[in-house]
This record gives sequence, C-alpha cells and structure tokens, in this order.
Amino acid sequence: MDVKAYLERINYHGPLDVSAETLRQLQVAHLFNVPFENLSIHAHEPIVLDDEALFGKIVERRRGGFCYEANGAFASLLRALGFEVTMLSAEVARPAGDFSPPFDHLALLVRLEQPWLVDVGFGESFVEPLRLDVAGEQIDGEQAFKIVSAGEYRVLLRRDNDEWKPLYRFTLTPHEFPDYEEMSQFHQTSPQSHFTQNRICSLATPDGRVTLSGMRLIVTSKDGREERTLASQEEYDKILREQFGIVL
Repeated sequence: MDVKAYLERINYHGPLDVSAETLRQLQVAHLFNVPFENLSIHAHEPIVLDDEALFGKIVERRRGGFCYEANGAFASLLRALGFEVTMLSAEVARPAGDFSPPFDHLALLVRLEQPWLVDVGFGESFVEPLRLDVAGEQIDGEQAFKIVSAGEYRVLLRRDNDEWKPLYRFTLTPHEFPDYEEMSQFHQTSPQSHFTQNRICSLATPDGRVTLSGMRLIVTSKDGREERTLASQEEYDKILREQFGIVL
C-alpha cells in the first residue's frame, strides 16, 4: 500500500493518528474525491476484488467504484494507517419492506475506544462515520441517522420527514473479499441488477451531491435540485472528466 499516493488521491492533509477524528476526516475526504460509480460494468471491464487491483483502479487510474471497490480499498488504507477494520455483510432495504440477500453491500466496522460504522460506498448516505453503540439519533449535516438492534442484525435508519426508514441491515460477523464475489458477479452481469440497468456516477460535495444517472446530470445543494438531460456522449464525457476527474 502506497499510503502517500492514496492520501494524495483523496486530497487528504489531516492527522494520521489512529483516532476518531482522523477516521472522520478520512471518510469525508474519500466521499468528496472518489465517486460512487458503476462505469466498469457498462464498459465490460472486470472488477477484481483484491487490494492491489482496487488500489490500481481507484488511486492510480483515479476512478471510483461501487461498494465492494470503494469500501474494500478504504479498508486497505485504514489498515495501513493502523486502524482495526472489519468488512461487514449488509442487506439493502427494498421498497416492498424486505431486504436484499447477504453480501449485497459491503460496509465497514472500525474499532477504536468505541466501534464505528464506516461507509464510503453507498451513494447518498451518511458523510461522517456513525457510532455503532449509540441507540439514539445521530445528526450528520442536514440529515439524521440511527442504528437499532433487530435480533442478530443492526439496522441503519435515516429520518425522512418524521419517519425513520431503513437503508440497510448488517451483522457484525467479519468477512473477506471472496465472501462477496458471488454478489459482485451478480451485479456485474445480471439483468436483474440495478447496476446493469443504468450508468451511475455520483460524488458528494460540501453542500450536496453531483450525479450522472444515465444521460441526466443532477446537482443537489442546500438551495435545491437542478436536473438536465445531456445532449450527446461528447457532453457526457466532458462532464465525467470535469466534474468527476474520470476519463474512460
């Protein structure tokens, strides 16, 4: 792991001690600089889940990735800095009220004096790490989250107006890359996967998010939401380069 190159990739200039504040600043920097994207799937580029391949893609090629890639690479960086990191299997909430299969999402547990839920690969979600052992709400900018116990699971909830809605549930069982391989292949190849149905590239910003969804450019901020349809692949490539730093 070339820690210096990774920190340069996420434009990080903060502390490097093993602390909650360092963890917070690292997650924020990662979310502001590494897009959540599935462009490799649509370019028919194989996604390899190992530390070397993910470093090459995200750091050396300055790309983003979906959950297995972004959180997998971030776990490697955190470990290189001395953090104790566990990969978790998460199941994403679905509109029908149930959850997706195990290993549908990769999230991270970081143990310091208190355990933290860390995630740089879920698209629009919490920007700063969340305390795992706090039952009440945790404020994250303009949003509020909480983590509740439900049998063997912990469930991550986000407040939507006056209602708490689940994002995903997870167990604290540790896992490794091979455990996610089957679901990773499903998302790369199955027509039932939302990742094969539409191109997505999305990046958090200090006051919102910028997203390419298909040929739509969506910019959200504290002032509201703007959306427009791009006119050509040339314009798409230009936005991809200028807004996300990606050249395919």
